[in-house]
Amino acid sequence: MKAFSFLDKIQSVATNTMVLDKGFGYKYVEDSLKLTGEYFNLLKFGWGTSILYEEELIKDKNQLYQSYDIKTYTGGTLFELANSYNKVEEFLEQLDKLGFDAVEISDGSTTIDDTARYEAIQMAKDSGFYTLSEIGKKNPEMDHQYSTQQRIDLINRDLEHGSDLVIIEGRESGKNIGIYDDKGNIKNEELNHIHENTDNKKVMWEAPNKNQQVELILKLGNDVNLGNINFNDIISLETLRRGLRGDTLGKL
Repeated sequence: MKAFSFLDKIQSVATNTMVLDKGFGYKYVEDSLKLTGEYFNLLKFGWGTSILYEEELIKDKNQLYQSYDIKTYTGGTLFELANSYNKVEEFLEQLDKLGFDAVEISDGSTTIDDTARYEAIQMAKDSGFYTLSEIGKKNPEMDHQYSTQQRIDLINRDLEHGSDLVIIEGRESGKNIGIYDDKGNIKNEELNHIHENTDNKKVMWEAPNKNQQVELILKLGNDVNLGNINFNDIISLETLRRGLRGDTLGKL
């Protein structure tokens, strides 16, 4: 029984929360999951960090996360590398061998044409992976070239071609990219337009900073899909979702 059970009507919210693993050791993850494991459902091995691990450690960590019903995947960087070498099929086979059960299809650092992108999404789906795709560029100058309508069109096309969830690029900084200005504040007009013209249950907003998490929860609801959450902020975010902090208390 949890503490303060007389407040158990404040229930967890069914939603997608993606957390970033930047290279944590097995024991750290094992201890952390005892407290946080029920509060997120997607885990990204950040960027290309998986290449630096021994295979057995990756398998062990995947099994540990998945024992809490958390899907695991590598950052889109590894997909982009595999795609640049025309090795997407081999990449998916290796993911399966290592025990990953999800995959991210992205072109944040490279360029991939629409046909190849949609073929990769379909290939991932056919291989049995929960498939995420990401919209946006890592380079702010390139990302700013997208109009809001272009982002909407890209989101909807990815969903039409089989993506289970589409991620809106926010990077680890959450500044000067996607829906964020150079100070990390949300560009509300763009947010509202995307929200009104896409399937919100299938769109995830990368929101690494607390002010972004608060604003997205207040604007879009406590079941909004949020990603790139710091491992140390899992509990903090859950309290925001449940209205257990002053930022959201009585406002949901």
